[in-house]
Parts: sequence; structure tokens; C-alpha cells
Amino acid sequence: MPGGRLTQQERRQIALGLAEGLAYAEIARRLDRPTSTVTREVLRNGGPGTYRADVAHRATERRAQRRGLPARQDAAAPAPAHGRDAEAVHAYEELFTTVLVESGLPLMTARVMVCLYLTDEGSLTASELVHRLRVSPASVSKAIALLEAQGLVRRERDERRRERYVVDDDAWYQSMMASVRATARMVEIARQGAGVLGSRTPAGTRLENIARFCDFVSESMARAAEQARDVLAAKPAPPEPRTARSR
Repeated sequence: MPGGRLTQQERRQIALGLAEGLAYAEIARRLDRPTSTVTREVLRNGGPGTYRADVAHRATERRAQRRGLPARQDAAAPAPAHGRDAEAVHAYEELFTTVLVESGLPLMTARVMVCLYLTDEGSLTASELVHRLRVSPASVSKAIALLEAQGLVRRERDERRRERYVVDDDAWYQSMMASVRATARMVEIARQGAGVLGSRTPAGTRLENIARFCDFVSESMARAAEQARDVLAAKPAPPEPRTARSR
């Protein structure tokens, strides 16, 4: 398996693979590279929708010249807790980020969200996020604002009066309910349009159908979220007692 930095030709193969809609694992297999290498390359250079091989190659050269040492970012990250494999954690972090980006989140917002969700404490200060992600405070602030609007994080003050960004057990429920409210608003607007355009006209019928569909979906989502809410509060099982043999 080849090591070292990606070549310009390899970056062009990555770009072709993305254009074909290939998964990172398949692109990596064709290059005989780790999947994490391809994932990291794409995320560092605009994400799957905007990755350009030549632009990525020039950007990598500039970063190498500025930093001198290629592993500077990794050195800033704290060691994983609970005996976790650092490389596996890093690869999963990038995979999680990729999935969020592909679902529509901006890259920086996805990185901030993943950083928060993968901490055991479930909270970080702005300065901790800046340090871990090596980005500007403004980038963190913008990402947090978007996550707050979707109900995925909240702010609180700790004992030192520092503002912390927190992911609660209930965060995904609250986010789902925010989506329900947005869908219900679409029902209202679509029905209003049907009334304006005439319910028996093609345009009015189209809008009424949209309203009926969204109404059914929003009610189903709300009911499912309420039924499954307790799942989010489940706690990890206590560790098994050590036996004489395990010792």
C-alpha cells in the first residue's frame, strides 16, 4: 500500500470517482489507499460536491509550506479516552462529517457538530472547538448559530461563566419537532395558495395535494418522535465486574 502524500494524478482519480458517484471506500480501493486518506482529502478541499483535483493539489502544497510539518493538526487533538483507537476514531469522525455534508449541512457546521457529538461530556467551549478544529472563532460561531436554529445544540454558562455549547439527550427529538413545525407551516402555506389559485384549477389542486402530503408526513413524524423519545435517554450499561480469569 503506497504511503506519503497524494499525487496530482491520484487527486484526479478521486475527482473522477466522485463524479461517478463512487463511495470513498471504492475510490480508496482503486488507489490502494486507506479510506480515511480519501475522506480526509475530500473534506479538506471543499467536500464531495465541490472537490477539484488541481485546486486541492495547490492548496495542499500551500498548507505544507505554511505549516512545515504535515501532522500539526493531529498533534493538537487530545488523546482519545477509554483506550479507544485514535486512528479509528479519526476515520469515524471524518466519515460522520461526510454523511452530514452529503445530507446538506455546510462542511464547517458538520465538523462542529461531529466534534461535539463525539465528546463523552457532550459539551465544549468556543475556544475548545477552535483549538480542536484549528479554525477561526467566527467559523465556530456561524456553525453554532445554524445548529441552534435546527435544535441540535444549545448554549449554557459553566461555573467559570464561560459559554458552552451542549448536545442534550433530547437534541434529536427537539430537532425532529422543529422539522415537524416547519412541515406544518408548509401545509398552511400550500393550502393558502390553493385558496388563492382556486382549488379546482390544476395549480390549486397541485398545492392542495402538497398540503395533504405534508400534513400526513408531519403528523406521522410527530407521533413517531413521541413514541421513540425515551430511546434517546438510554444510558450505557455498567461495565461487567472483573472475574479472576479476566484479571
